[in-house]
Amino acid sequence: MRRCPVLLFLAWAGFLFLAGLWLFASGFLLLRVELPQHSACTPSPAPATALAMGSCWLPRRFARAVLVLVDALAFEFARFEEARPRPRPYENKLGALHHLAATQPHHARLYRFRADPPTTTMQRIKGLTTGSLPTFVDVGSNFASYAIREDNLLAQLVHNGRRVVFMGDDTWGGLFPKMFSRSYFFPSFNVKDLHTVDDGILQHLYSTVDGGDWDLLIAHFLGVDHCGHKHGPDHPEMAKKLTQMNEMISSLVDHLENDTLLLVAGDHGMTDTGDHGGDSEKEVNAALFVYSKTPLFRAGPPKEPETVPQVNLVPTLALLLGVPIPYSSIGEVMADLFEGDGDAVTAALSQLAAYHVNAKQVDRFLDSYALAAQDLPGNRLQQLKELFTAAAEEHAQLLAQVQEGLLALPELEAQLGRLRSHFQHYLREARAVCTTSWARFHPFRMVAGCALIAASCLLCYIASELASALDFYHHCFYSLFGGLLAGALLGWAHGDLDPILVASWVAAASQLGFFWHSWSQRPRRIHLASVRPPVASMGLWQRLRAWLEPALPLGILALRCGAMFSDSFVIAESRVVPFLLASLAMLWVGKLHWDGQLSTPPDAPKQPPGSLSCHKESRPLLGLLAALLVCLRLSSLFHQCRDEVLHCQPSPCLAPLSSLRSPQVKNLCYLLCVASLVGLVYAVRRWLRHYGNLNSTSPLVLFVRWGFPLIAFCIACYWAVTSGTEDTLGKLQELVQAALVAFPRAVYGLVATGLLLVLWKPVTVFAQDNRAAAGPIVTPYQGAPSSQADLLHVISQIYRRMQESLNSRLEGGSRWAAVAAYGLGSVYSAALIITLTLLGFFLLLLHSERMSLSFLLLFLEAFILLRLHVSAMSLAGEAEPFVVPWNAVIAWVLATAQFFYSTGHQPIFPAIHWNAAFVGFHEDHTTHLVPALLVAANTFASHILFAVGCPLLLLWPFLCETRGSRRKRLKKDPQDEEQEPLMEMRLREAPERFSAMLLQLGLKYLFVLGMQLLACVCTAMILRRHLMVWKVFAPKFLFEALGFVVSFVCLLLGISLVLHVDCAVSAWYRQLEPR
Repeated sequence: MRRCPVLLFLAWAGFLFLAGLWLFASGFLLLRVELPQHSACTPSPAPATALAMGSCWLPRRFARAVLVLVDALAFEFARFEEARPRPRPYENKLGALHHLAATQPHHARLYRFRADPPTTTMQRIKGLTTGSLPTFVDVGSNFASYAIREDNLLAQLVHNGRRVVFMGDDTWGGLFPKMFSRSYFFPSFNVKDLHTVDDGILQHLYSTVDGGDWDLLIAHFLGVDHCGHKHGPDHPEMAKKLTQMNEMISSLVDHLENDTLLLVAGDHGMTDTGDHGGDSEKEVNAALFVYSKTPLFRAGPPKEPETVPQVNLVPTLALLLGVPIPYSSIGEVMADLFEGDGDAVTAALSQLAAYHVNAKQVDRFLDSYALAAQDLPGNRLQQLKELFTAAAEEHAQLLAQVQEGLLALPELEAQLGRLRSHFQHYLREARAVCTTSWARFHPFRMVAGCALIAASCLLCYIASELASALDFYHHCFYSLFGGLLAGALLGWAHGDLDPILVASWVAAASQLGFFWHSWSQRPRRIHLASVRPPVASMGLWQRLRAWLEPALPLGILALRCGAMFSDSFVIAESRVVPFLLASLAMLWVGKLHWDGQLSTPPDAPKQPPGSLSCHKESRPLLGLLAALLVCLRLSSLFHQCRDEVLHCQPSPCLAPLSSLRSPQVKNLCYLLCVASLVGLVYAVRRWLRHYGNLNSTSPLVLFVRWGFPLIAFCIACYWAVTSGTEDTLGKLQELVQAALVAFPRAVYGLVATGLLLVLWKPVTVFAQDNRAAAGPIVTPYQGAPSSQADLLHVISQIYRRMQESLNSRLEGGSRWAAVAAYGLGSVYSAALIITLTLLGFFLLLLHSERMSLSFLLLFLEAFILLRLHVSAMSLAGEAEPFVVPWNAVIAWVLATAQFFYSTGHQPIFPAIHWNAAFVGFHEDHTTHLVPALLVAANTFASHILFAVGCPLLLLWPFLCETRGSRRKRLKKDPQDEEQEPLMEMRLREAPERFSAMLLQLGLKYLFVLGMQLLACVCTAMILRRHLMVWKVFAPKFLFEALGFVVSFVCLLLGISLVLHVDCAVSAWYRQLEPR
């Protein structure tokens, strides 16, 4: 059996997809150009005036500022409504803000602080410090923050001799290295930890404020955000957190000096489930509260709080502290904070000076950016230039008239108001142009990436159809070698060593080599096919049936891919995918009925009146179809909601047991979860025992007997600990924290041990040897095989001889001894089932407790699909069980997508289960790799399980082989009916065919995944200017791409495991030979 070529060919096919995906992503998800320029005090954009020491561009109004950043402080949290009789846990808790604004209306004000998506913490920090707009792709760097090199507020303060002190979220340390004169960083990523960061800040906050050795103090609290992730906003813990923040603000105000400005801000809001990352109204609406002990505002607050974009904070705070506005800022100053203490005209002139400086800085940035990037629309830039020039000239004329006293007061106030509106219009138009233009695409790379992925799909389809005739070494080795050579030559000729382009050239050249070699072998394949009856000799009815065989499932696939172009489909995909899977299954059964496989044959005995006219085998098939529909219905209960779906309530099973307040309901749910876990362990062990794979004393079998229950026990104990609230276990807090780490790590260790045992000795066969010394066990061979080829063919004969010998002893009382081998007929499937169960334990641990019911449905539905596949093949009379039909492969992939949604996921960033990163880890991670892997495993759990289990589609028909079943398919003589089934040992009768069909199955699986990926990339490319591209299509593309990568890697692992078991079976025979 050729093992390495199979893996090499699949790896090469996957590389082709990844090269196209990489090329497309480089053209679709581009970062905006970051300019290296930094603002400086000189030259100043303001008119030449004498400034006090320590001021740049404009006189500074405050000597110091305190920025209290309360992560996820939504506007609803800060707003106070006295008329609400029964406030929710997150309402009316920040009474200190309301008291200050009500008693000191000229000193304090609350704003709606509108964030720009993506609403993830790191991107919001960038926006709050640079005044620019982070692009969509930056969301991926939330795991690995990189230092901000662009001009920013902190850099300006440090460059101008100011001292910046920070305390809180350690994300700032990676973004601003060596920027702080003093810092107190605390681990931030553990969303289950509500207190470490906040308590650490409170230990240093007041003493640092009183010390006075700072100019800007930043305190980034995380408790509110973590409470939202862990419990949601509507939870008593949120009330406690907001009350703590309220007490902190009240105490902090007492420590402020008169020359200090206080800003309390949220970087983003949160959804009803406590998540964020998207662009829904609740996610982008944060709060901003401004306070000073000296008057800030001339007029009282408006009836409704003003909405302020977050980028406006940067130019406002820079000018108030007397430092230049960062070079790349596109924000607009908050004019109310520049009114001063004078009369109305003086206040208007102060505001106008701030607007003029702000507009001149934005105009300078646009000029530089247009030269560097050349992606801003020229006509819009020209319009902006005209707006700025007109406003600047009008401003200069107005200042001259004011100095000469030529304007009366009413006319002066009117001109001041009109000029202010001109500057406002210019700044807002400039921001709008940048917002719409910073999705800078590279059309050529996008088209080339789509072409590579499409060619890879075509290659997989052709190769899967010709798998039995493929020459692995020539097609893979020579194509890949030719591609590497061509890519190196083209890269050298163009002088471009960009790894993306080199990989693309290699992929394209190797694809051309494959297609050329396949076309050159076409005459030989035509000659070999000439012995078969020509299609023209078939009747119209037979040709129509042959055409419908792959057309129906591929039509379902085409329907799914075509619907990707609709944002409504993507939004409703969690309901559409189960419908497509149910439709495919019903068409599958309907095709059998159309072919007459479900009805009674004409030559069958006449049935009595009232009896059903159908095959006996058709009844289990219909039962399986009904069971599949029930599973699809039940799995829809475990759903997550998207913000676009109105009146949708997420499944209560997504919430942890600790969120339940009723002890009786909590105990009942816990018992159901444990019962699901026990049921899974029982079903797997029952299956292994049924096929004889639990009879030996090998380490793997012993682990299945004792290790599986132990893993289930550890998971159940972990659920019991996490389901208790922190208050009820207050006295046992240290023991609880230790258990929260110990039980998951015990599961990790046991799962890793089991997987290592599978790799070490995957054969779960028990051989009971009672042979006579002289009795040969193999009929067709005399003695031991002399070559590797003989060995490959002899193993199945050994298995048959064992069965015949054992039957003769049991039936005839023969004196001849026999070798009884238990579990040899299911040796491949047993290793896969054990591996899938171990992975299921690991993935289940990363989900909430009540997801155990969904995982039980996942395994049950996979079993139903396998049985449906076998029953359909049996009824259809398939003579070639090696070939897995398209129906089974596409149904398997659709089940993958279905359970992506049925495990509580959606292709949007707010729906990511970040809690998974800290299952078994109490402290912060020292590296971003471990949390990234845990979150990825949680998100793509269904992709992992179904991809690793994909070879079962090939193995299961052999596993379910019964006495006489093969004779019925092959229409053999009646004497073959009593022949014992070889089950999976029949695969060893044709080892070359086995390896070729493994390759064919893998290529079919990659083709289906690749078609879905191709639909996503085409959608993102064609609809890149669509209103919903960054909200719907781009996240869908990213999740589909990551899911493809995970599925490809796990498919390779699953097929590698089957090939590894095949090697172990050969080694097992060698050990049996000396006996």
